[in-house]
Amino acid sequence: MKDAIRIESLTKDYGGGRGIFDVNLTVEAGEMFGFMGTNGAGKTTTIRHMMGFLKPDRGSVTIKGMDARQQASELKKYIGYVPGEIAFPDLPTGIDFLKSQAELLGLKDMTYANELIQKLHLDPSANLRRMSKGMKQKTALVAALMADPQIIILDEPTTGLDPLMRAAFMDIVADEHKRGKTVFMSSHMFEEMESSCGRVAQIDRGRIVDVVQMSQIKCRPDAEYKVEFNKRSDYRDFLTKNFIIVRNQPQYSQVTVSIPRGDAKELLNVLADYDVKFLSEVPYTLERYFKERLASSHTKENEI
Repeated sequence: MKDAIRIESLTKDYGGGRGIFDVNLTVEAGEMFGFMGTNGAGKTTTIRHMMGFLKPDRGSVTIKGMDARQQASELKKYIGYVPGEIAFPDLPTGIDFLKSQAELLGLKDMTYANELIQKLHLDPSANLRRMSKGMKQKTALVAALMADPQIIILDEPTTGLDPLMRAAFMDIVADEHKRGKTVFMSSHMFEEMESSCGRVAQIDRGRIVDVVQMSQIKCRPDAEYKVEFNKRSDYRDFLTKNFIIVRNQPQYSQVTVSIPRGDAKELLNVLADYDVKFLSEVPYTLERYFKERLASSHTKENEI
């Protein structure tokens, strides 16, 4: 499948370790791609290069085969963008803003914009300056999507939204993806990435740590189970069994074991001989994966 977005050796060095360094990413057409990192990790700097707002020290960004910096004006008609920090022009209401954006885009049919307004329960007649952060996010999303762009770039789009509105926001983004749109979304919310994206990249201190397929996280060959015993003697005896122990908490008579997925029956058969307080599967999450990768990355840096 053809790449919609290609970032190669992208570097912007602000000094003092700040900036982004040798960022390499590809996003396929029709893919929903997550971009994770803490505040200051380099997410927004990367996205601002994608939008052509910044000139890199080195490297390039191409979108639909066009240079994001040199052909930014041409690319505007293909991209819907919601920035992390929304600053509206000096206009009275949301309606005025959406009309001005429609004029810039040459959009005459506002049917889809009105559908989005209804889905988001947005009052576009509200005063722009008095809008809450959530209202601003909704208005910006309508403006980004109303011209039916092929590529959607979202910088921390749900930050500051309440859980219900966050879910509504993500439902709309998911619908756009189902319609074949390419979505590039930054966030620091692991659950949001897990439930929506096919691949997720993590950036830390301006460098890409890893890019992972969500199928690798969800379909791991091994599963982990946490067991707590009522009797100390049972706990001690269980430790002698032939299981791979990944965590041992003797103060709680608790142990976590790793077994091949699908072999839970063997574990249950062994536990039938003991007085078990509880047994639960420990889910392997995107957050855990990236924490492990980040720890490994920092260890390697310290060894150099």
